[in-house]
Amino acid sequence: MPPVHIALDAMGGDHAPTEIVRGALQALAADPDLSLTLVGDEARLQTELAALGGRPARLAVVHAGEVVAMDEAASAVRKKKDASIVVAMDQVKAGDCQGVVAAGSTGAAMAAALLRLGRIPGIERPAIAVVLPTLKGPVVLLDVGANVDSRASYLQQFAQMGDAYARAVLGIAEPRVGLVNIGEEPGKGDELALAAHELLVETPGIRFVGNVEGRDLPRGAVDVAVCDGFVGNVMLKFAEGLGELFTGLLREEIDRGGLWAKIGAALLRPTFRRFRRRLDYAEYGGALLLGVNGICVISHGSSKAPAIVNAIRVAKTAILGRTLHLMARPMTPAVESEP
Repeated sequence: MPPVHIALDAMGGDHAPTEIVRGALQALAADPDLSLTLVGDEARLQTELAALGGRPARLAVVHAGEVVAMDEAASAVRKKKDASIVVAMDQVKAGDCQGVVAAGSTGAAMAAALLRLGRIPGIERPAIAVVLPTLKGPVVLLDVGANVDSRASYLQQFAQMGDAYARAVLGIAEPRVGLVNIGEEPGKGDELALAAHELLVETPGIRFVGNVEGRDLPRGAVDVAVCDGFVGNVMLKFAEGLGELFTGLLREEIDRGGLWAKIGAALLRPTFRRFRRRLDYAEYGGALLLGVNGICVISHGSSKAPAIVNAIRVAKTAILGRTLHLMARPMTPAVESEP
């Protein structure tokens, strides 16, 4: 199979470019069917590569003279046409790369993707999808921040895109799709939830199982959980905090337990390591921006090399799984009253 070629915004994120370059080299070493392009300050990238043993054959460097900082407004991508995130998107637009991985500003990545790649026909708004662990396997949660104010038709399209993601990336043949709500009954929720439920019941091509409450997600009640970006972002940040809480409390109780607790913890260290890995965002690689006409994975701003490796893996899986093709199927037109 020909190598999958992915562009990396090497200047975005808290640990750029060092950890981005490290992650790129590790991904290439692990996958012979992969080629990458680092986009950023060429002199700095060449220095980083030299310090790590040089540039391998399957790694290209494309110069970009500007950076959109984490604290800058997303609108900066219109002014900074030579910003690394914009140039990375241009690599996909030109057909030189098949996807982008970015660990910088989420708003800048989304703005650059919309500006340079455009939306998939029939999609009103893009959505950010993340994969979270549950007792029965992963769940796709979307939207987690792209759209603070949503319409029912947006949620309907999020469900269709989430279904495509679960099929292409997670390999789930018939994903169970649920609408995040304050109760399981069809009549629960605000006007947006009621209108979205009505649309989803009538949406062909997805397996809509109805409303799900927040507590149902960790239990694995659905494979795709749909909500507006405000609710999704709160849920995502709360889940990240819970992961830190669990590991912190466990460490605290081991310290309080004295010698025998420490001996037991030492014996269980491999188990604890696997447990922590299941809760670690770095293991899931990043969030796929759905609805734009190209594969774009947005990694955590604090990502280090392991997270970058996994973000590249997510992007490659989305490319090979023909995620864009699945999302390009005709979207069901919505007939709704505005909430």
